[in-house]
Amino acid sequence: MSEKKYRLPTSIIALGVTSFLTDIGSEMIFPLLPVFVASLGASATFLGLIEGLADATSSFLKLASGYVADHTQRKKPMVLFGYGVATIARPLMAFASAPWHVLTIRLTDRVGKGIRSTPRDMLIAGSAPRNKTGQAFGFHRAMDHAGAVVGPLVATALLGFGCSVRTVFMMAIIPGILAMIAVATVREPPLENQPPSIPTVQKSLPKSLRGYFAILLLFSLGNASDAFLLLRAKDLGVPIMALPLLWTTFHIAKLISVYWGGHWSDRVPRHNLIIAGWMLYAATYLTFGIATQTWHVWALFIIYGLYYGLTEPAERALVKDLAPIEVQGRAYGFYNFIIGVSAVPAGVLTGWIWQTWSPQAALATGAGLAAVASLSLIAWSKSFYPTTQ
Repeated sequence: MSEKKYRLPTSIIALGVTSFLTDIGSEMIFPLLPVFVASLGASATFLGLIEGLADATSSFLKLASGYVADHTQRKKPMVLFGYGVATIARPLMAFASAPWHVLTIRLTDRVGKGIRSTPRDMLIAGSAPRNKTGQAFGFHRAMDHAGAVVGPLVATALLGFGCSVRTVFMMAIIPGILAMIAVATVREPPLENQPPSIPTVQKSLPKSLRGYFAILLLFSLGNASDAFLLLRAKDLGVPIMALPLLWTTFHIAKLISVYWGGHWSDRVPRHNLIIAGWMLYAATYLTFGIATQTWHVWALFIIYGLYYGLTEPAERALVKDLAPIEVQGRAYGFYNFIIGVSAVPAGVLTGWIWQTWSPQAALATGAGLAAVASLSLIAWSKSFYPTTQ
């Protein structure tokens, strides 16, 4: 008799729809932001400051919100508040008249992201059975990437119909409001899937999880912004006008691979998928360095999208496998913190090597760190894999 097909709980579907709509609003604005900031008289350095401070703010709040979430059984209010802050803040970009206005609005938007991300991951983890956690996170990440595909297309269509950039920013409130409605329908997971509201003993993160996070940090230090790959694409002859289409193709590859990657991570050891993903990352980065033709770029971006499918759902599901329920908030907080805070040194390192030596050297460095992290995770699994079953 065949196994009955598993259906995701409505709360996970609602959170996926929320991320889809939220990313539509975010990606309606983000691609236009550099040009808009420049029109207000800001330099490229100031744009870098905006994004650097935004990422740092979000990362630290993700960590802090994990500690708070461990001490409350109700995660939904934090998630709802976080999405609400972003929904209100983003359309205000339409009224910005000075660079510091953009900085303030962007920071406020990232405050919302920092508050909501960790308790949202806890809601997803708590709403899915252990053997379907990967599928749950795969669905959520796929919906997130789908929003990243639709958002720029909506912005392009609005501009094509004669709307100004500021009007596009204002229209971002519509998917934001719809996202708030979606998240309002989410139900808290059963109490047995949640930590006690006030832990009687302040537990530390398990050694297996700390080791996993250390290896994740090593990989993340070589995982620079994908903007460097777009720069490489331009150097290899991809026209500027084709870059948005390339970016959209990349996100389509990501959303398909992430959706199926979630299913795979429930069927094979999760760490094996992560290792395969990091190895694929290393191979892709090396190939980007030696590529010579424009068609190489298109093929590599599609292959690179598979890396996200192998890693994103499995990484998040592995956190649930390793973290006792009493410290799950801190565990997801640290996970999100590592991913976010390492983006700054990773970008600086890659940019410095790129300018000082060559793009090939920078890409090879990222590949090398990914390979070392993969080997480290193999060694880690020999000691800690039994605890993930």
